[in-house]
Amino acid sequence: MAAINRDDVAHLARLAHIEMTGDELDRMAGELAVIVDAVKSVSEAAGADVPATSHPIPLSNVLREDVVGHVLSQEQALSGAPDAQSGRFRVPAILEED
Repeated sequence: MAAINRDDVAHLARLAHIEMTGDELDRMAGELAVIVDAVKSVSEAAGADVPATSHPIPLSNVLREDVVGHVLSQEQALSGAPDAQSGRFRVPAILEED
């Protein structure tokens, strides 16, 4: 029995509001089952003596002190704006909501 079946994929598609045909559901169930099996085999290969890691090379962040520098005034910041209103950048509406 596959870890993920057609009904699972159909349920996930409904939750994500994705329309899928029967053929797409079958194909995706097979592909996801292969992925789950691959992850399972990797999990089995890593023993208790292998530490979990998110990256193969150790990384460290280089941080600097957060110092306030020169700050633009509101007028300076808006001076190059193509359109401003009431001290703010004015941009076209992108949503059709009120």
